[in-house]
Amino acid sequence: NSQDATIACATGTAAIVRREPRQGKGNVVRRMFADIAADIYVLVDGDGTYDPCTVREMIAVLQEQHLAMVVGRRVHDSSEAYRPGHVVGNVLFSRAVAWLFGTCLTDILSGYRVFSRAFVKSFPASSSGFEVETELTVHALTLSLPVTEIDTHYGIRPEGSSSKLRTYRDGIRILRKIGSLAKNETPLLFFSVCGTLLILASLLLAYPIIMTFVETGLVPRFPTAILSTGLAICAICLYTCGMVLDTVTKGRREVKMLAYLNVSMSSRI
Repeated sequence: NSQDATIACATGTAAIVRREPRQGKGNVVRRMFADIAADIYVLVDGDGTYDPCTVREMIAVLQEQHLAMVVGRRVHDSSEAYRPGHVVGNVLFSRAVAWLFGTCLTDILSGYRVFSRAFVKSFPASSSGFEVETELTVHALTLSLPVTEIDTHYGIRPEGSSSKLRTYRDGIRILRKIGSLAKNETPLLFFSVCGTLLILASLLLAYPIIMTFVETGLVPRFPTAILSTGLAICAICLYTCGMVLDTVTKGRREVKMLAYLNVSMSSRI
């Protein structure tokens, strides 16, 4: 559903053009992964910023090392190609993902990737926009799939073109996606952190009440005592939810891993 001249330009070449009525990169990736049957998939932005020659090396590494995904790590020599704000945002998001999921990737937002069939057919895409790169990365990390990065030149966009990426809007969407994935993929950690914050708030409210009770035997601020108790109960509920959902998540992860292994074995046969 691109609104620029992409369709017209692609139709004039030898490319096979398919249409996705819903707007957004994530919707296109989900449709591509569902409709296309191939042994190797190459995902790259069509704005001319990535070096097309690197794809040969990426495919070779994918095949030789039997990897699930190879990411093109962007190397730039101009601030016009890779704005400082985007560089900082990428570093912060990459570190957040590394802390939550563990990672050997340093450019989690790169739009230049090569995948195996097993990766693609086991990936339950849910993103609709530019946050799809984060989802792809987390899928590989949560299943401990073999991945690597290869440096690729990242250049300036062709004259007359403009990026559809909106720094603040899409940055917030990516941050929300990381939070959603943290809740879904590491529920024990997520709900434990939330529960701990409530416990701390409960203790802060309860401390002066307890001290007053020890000194006088009275509870003068009864509503505060009720609030403190309520926060503690909510914290216990969050801990319980985290433990239950952690078990559910492990089951979901096993299903995705079995799907990956099944496709991987079928491809080799």
